[in-house]
Amino acid sequence: MINTRVFWGIVTAAAAGAVIGLLFAPDEGVKTRRKIRKTAEGWSHDALDTLDSSKKKVVEAAQRLKDTAYRAKQDAKDAIQEATEKA
Repeated sequence: MINTRVFWGIVTAAAAGAVIGLLFAPDEGVKTRRKIRKTAEGWSHDALDTLDSSKKKVVEAAQRLKDTAYRAKQDAKDAIQEATEKA
């Protein structure tokens, strides 16, 4: 949790620094706005890629958990059936 906060804090600070740097750059307003738009688009693509990757990892982890639970259920059924037959 803390690592995530630190990461997003650094990302936010970097983004703010980049925007401030672009705003005070010696370029014309049109060029500066174009740079800001391109930078923001790049960041949004990166964020979407990260989100997609995270989603895939969560789906894979959920599937592994489901498979593990199913195997545990089957093992429990087998153990109960075996114990019932012995009794």
